[in-house]
Amino acid sequence: MATSAPIQPGLSTLTPSGAGWSRVSAWLPPWIVLAVSAVELALANRKYGLFTGGFGQSRAVDSLPELALFLTGYGAVQALLAIAGWALACRLARGKPGWVAVYLFALVNGALFCGLLAAQYQLHSYFSDAVGFTLIKQLGGGSLVDAIKFGLSEIGVALLGLAFAALMAWGLWRILGRVLSGATPSGRPAPRKLAWSVAALFLVAAFAIPRTGSDAAFGLNRTLGWQGATGLLNLVSDVDRDGYGLFAIQYDPAPFDSTRHPLALDIPGNGIDEDGYGGDLELVPLPEPLPAQVLAGRRPHVVVVVLESVRYDVLGKRINGKVVAPNLEALAAEGSAVVPAYSHVGFTTESLKSVFSGQLVPQTGDPSLFTELKQSGYRIGVYSGQPEDFGDISATVSMRKSADVHIDAETLREKRAFEFAAKGSLLVAEEHLMAAFDRTLGAGTWDAPHFLYFNFQSAHFPYHHDGVELRVVERPVRRNEMKAENAAAVQATYWNAVAHADAWLGEVVARLKARGVWDDTILIVTGDHGEDLFEDGFLGHGHVINTRQYGTMLVSNRPGILPEGPVSMSDYRAILVAAMRGKAPPRPLAPFLYIGVLDKPTAIGLAGPGKALTSLRLDTGEACFVEQGRCSPYPDTAGPDRARVDQVIARWGSERWRERQRP
Repeated sequence: MATSAPIQPGLSTLTPSGAGWSRVSAWLPPWIVLAVSAVELALANRKYGLFTGGFGQSRAVDSLPELALFLTGYGAVQALLAIAGWALACRLARGKPGWVAVYLFALVNGALFCGLLAAQYQLHSYFSDAVGFTLIKQLGGGSLVDAIKFGLSEIGVALLGLAFAALMAWGLWRILGRVLSGATPSGRPAPRKLAWSVAALFLVAAFAIPRTGSDAAFGLNRTLGWQGATGLLNLVSDVDRDGYGLFAIQYDPAPFDSTRHPLALDIPGNGIDEDGYGGDLELVPLPEPLPAQVLAGRRPHVVVVVLESVRYDVLGKRINGKVVAPNLEALAAEGSAVVPAYSHVGFTTESLKSVFSGQLVPQTGDPSLFTELKQSGYRIGVYSGQPEDFGDISATVSMRKSADVHIDAETLREKRAFEFAAKGSLLVAEEHLMAAFDRTLGAGTWDAPHFLYFNFQSAHFPYHHDGVELRVVERPVRRNEMKAENAAAVQATYWNAVAHADAWLGEVVARLKARGVWDDTILIVTGDHGEDLFEDGFLGHGHVINTRQYGTMLVSNRPGILPEGPVSMSDYRAILVAAMRGKAPPRPLAPFLYIGVLDKPTAIGLAGPGKALTSLRLDTGEACFVEQGRCSPYPDTAGPDRARVDQVIARWGSERWRERQRP
């Protein structure tokens, strides 16, 4: 009698039974949701102290009532996403074996969710959680396209990772198609009653939890699903199109009145607190902008050197026992220095506009050092390692229009240090700028007064290029090595770039002395902002109000021409004009700082004597006393703390009010 051949074990033999598969398909999706939820909450606690607290996180979910509210909201949104994801998977897998729906659910609610988490936390490592389109556009000088081009290296790595993940998913699909070859029952969406019940629970939670004032609402805003779902609800419920809906911490109290909403312009003296902070606005005195100046008679030469991204603590900095900035320290010893000096917004474009115009938010056509020194008979030279048209710097302060010689990274595009050609990525080394100076204004006679602007870019991210000499380190880190775990090496690489820029500052001084004009020259040296180097887990500038990101230095070769600090970059023009006229420096106001744009910032701050710095997150209400390393919800502040924060709010309202009154 014939016997059947023995069955050989192999992939094609694994055919799950209908009953067994039903059990698998029932428990596997919930476990996927639980797993990704555990990963997200662990990451949120590690990054932000969601449950344990920490500096900059005074709103930890650390009590039983808060935890109950948090778990209600988080559970509702995760369940809603799971039901929606499972319904989508079942629809796409209609008519196919049951494993297909489970696999698609694992891809969307598992792998894709984890991928979005990874992208979010990578982005926050550069920008903190203040990141938004406005902040990203500022990185690109006001252009979202340039910001994307600036990050092409990181975007390229991410796209390669995405392509690899897609390839792995396709390979696993093929394998599962062979392994699970038998007929298995198709997946079924969740019962409609369950789906509608979960949706209703989420809507109630999304509406009610922010109105409790509980820290649970702030904790939920740290989670991906809650952010996305409530963001969509806010968009839909923003019927008056004022930018605020009904499902946020800053919800719209007047949904049909576009003039009343969180952070609305506070009108002083009407008894109404339109912006929700500090009561009715009481205006604080603000000095009038310096009118256009014309200088006559004996006029000194003026040289402004901007060292990109150089922090306030450069003076006295030592790396591996070596002085980082010996030329800058010599200038400070011979002349004068203010440390810290503050950028108001922590980004290059707006900082430079403020330096040359003397205003917080200058408009094209406002007086600037370029226009008034041109009218005063100065010969003007611009030698910049960045494109000065980037972010409309040149147009706003009439730089190109006023300059006799204008050489920047666009002019010397073929000399750029990197292959990237986007404006935000163009960088030309200092040696090319000094060579351009030597063959132009440096080679001519100096019978007329000269105004020179140098911008040295070596300390710009990624802090190293082939022309940077290794002055204080033996090996710089590469761009793809710039991670929090390499913080010490990243910091050393940055300071080496600062040392390189300082060496070229020494060349500027040497050339002025060689021409015999040093004693007739007012030289000021400043950064355009500071830089965080993973000290608090962040890399970059302009996204956390602290002294490292917003603080730089102001150094002059002449003693007595700088006021007592702190100063803001909007003070520089008045300081220089006073020095050129031989007058005492004006007394500046406390520097006002913000993240984003003045009319709708994410956070605001005010610097005080020493390193005193007060900040307020307007989206969360978190007030921080930065020099003390502590934060508190604004409603919980009292006494001197409340007074400090209210000063910040009043200054912000006054600056906004003045800008709104401009023609």
